[in-house]
Amino acid sequence: MHKAFRRGDCTASGDTCYAAGDTGAKLGENGDVTEGEPLGTLPIQANDLDAPVQRFRLEVTAGPDAGASFTSRGELTTIGTHRNADLVLTDPTVSRFHCEIRLVAGRAVVRDLESKNATRVDRVQVMAAPLSSGATLTVGQTVITFRLEGEVVRLPTSPRRRFGTLVGASVAMRRVFAILERAAASDSTVLLEGETGTGKEAVAESIHRESARSGGPFVVVDCAAIPANLLESELFGWRRGAFTGAVEAREGAFEAASGGTVFLDEIGELAPELQPKLLRVLERREVKRVGATQHESVDVRVVAATNRDLRAEVNARRFRSDLYFRLAVVEVRLPPLRERPDDIPPLVEHLLESLGGAGSPGAAPLREPAFLEELGRHAWPGNVRQLRNYLERCLTMNERAPVETSAARSDLDIDLSRPLREVRELHSRDAERRYLEAVLRHHQGNVTAAARTAGVERPHFYRLLWRHGLK
Repeated sequence: MHKAFRRGDCTASGDTCYAAGDTGAKLGENGDVTEGEPLGTLPIQANDLDAPVQRFRLEVTAGPDAGASFTSRGELTTIGTHRNADLVLTDPTVSRFHCEIRLVAGRAVVRDLESKNATRVDRVQVMAAPLSSGATLTVGQTVITFRLEGEVVRLPTSPRRRFGTLVGASVAMRRVFAILERAAASDSTVLLEGETGTGKEAVAESIHRESARSGGPFVVVDCAAIPANLLESELFGWRRGAFTGAVEAREGAFEAASGGTVFLDEIGELAPELQPKLLRVLERREVKRVGATQHESVDVRVVAATNRDLRAEVNARRFRSDLYFRLAVVEVRLPPLRERPDDIPPLVEHLLESLGGAGSPGAAPLREPAFLEELGRHAWPGNVRQLRNYLERCLTMNERAPVETSAARSDLDIDLSRPLREVRELHSRDAERRYLEAVLRHHQGNVTAAARTAGVERPHFYRLLWRHGLK
């Protein structure tokens, strides 16, 4: 079933509600609270509002498009034959979205997007690999030279360190905030991409709360949790008598969200037969209930999220390209926690408050600098959700649980005060959790691919992730 929230509602975890234009408490560097300043303002230098990213150039040196070139405009560049790629090629052996080059922490990394003819760096086939200036990329029958340039591109960065319920002082998160601020000021459809646990639902709700639609409902539909044969009814509703048991008409998520926002989580799991129906909603803002003959207009803003790469899904023809571009009017990539370790101290404070344990005796050891530094060394494959569950466990047990900094341990700590049955269960669950973390990390948060590697059905894999706080 879909979930609906209205203005003023807060989650049970104690997240604070904020709306666009609000002013309120500002957290000082020492954690003190002052009143009357714009919410989440962060003291920074003026030139930090446009964070620099090094520019690079792609030159096609062989293939049908020899002589073509492209100069980067931001952190992400896509190569392919689709008209919406950045470097558009005509080579028929190149996929629609063949590969991407992303700048991460000052380093350029190329990643294959499940292309039909692979991506090679200096003639070596790769799934993902760093690029040095002068490296050659081979995609299909096309050869491209990658060159770093001396110039930089300046990307807008928000001065805020809070956006709705989100917390982040790192440049990576303040770049995200800058995009979210613009998205909230419009009615454009937003596509959120990121690994599991990066807080996509919190981002969607924060966009809603800071938008002109904040007084309307916020309706959540998890496309992965609802069987495909029931999802159409959940999204669009049904008329009375549409099927056995439909004794009354029922509105779907889009009608329930009228005047507000509908959040479609795990949109990459949407069945092919439902994709054209969702496309109609996005294009015409109208729905047709199951069993009905007429379409009804709906006034909704759509935010969708996925941990899949929908461009790879388009390549594999599992996802319609026209639907992808209707969803990705504003595209936001949420950085994993390992890419923003500087955010861990403010996140810990925020999470302790949301858990209701900020003032408890057990919280003091969790604020110690050495402990926060240790947390920053952890990979956190389950991202913010995993960090929250870890802190909750520490508060519950009133002690700091060990934080593993590697995917596996050479030995197990045996507690001889417990019977064999308890120790066996404890370490069985520990091994299961570490396996799930490792397989998620290997597939960069792609749940479907991870479930395939684990040899279990995707619904069961989701249940395992929930059990261990990784989803």
